[in-house]
Amino acid sequence: MTEAKDGDTVRVHYALSFPGGKVFETSMEKEAIRQGIFKRGLDYKPLTITLGAGQVIKGFNNALIGMKPGQEKTVTLPPELAYGKSGKHPMAGKTLKFRLLLVDIIGTKSGLASSS
Repeated sequence: MTEAKDGDTVRVHYALSFPGGKVFETSMEKEAIRQGIFKRGLDYKPLTITLGAGQVIKGFNNALIGMKPGQEKTVTLPPELAYGKSGKHPMAGKTLKFRLLLVDIIGTKSGLASSS
């Protein structure tokens, strides 16, 4: 099975929390309901990104590299791999915990999608 690498377009589900805290953002409807954060009308679906294209924070991108479709991983990102140690972003200076599920790889640099 193919591993995700820079240049691949992937679909990923995530749940975001502070270390030791409750999930406050997720792309998974069942998780949102379970955590009591469900919002009617929100389109719960995997995030589609191209790895290495700067579409997500560095630590999120780096955590997906090497993952295989169907693989789940939990990572804790220090501020320097998230939104920075300081700045105007509300998450600047915060350590973030992501639970990631690589749904699939839908495109690669060569244009061939992997089978999941």
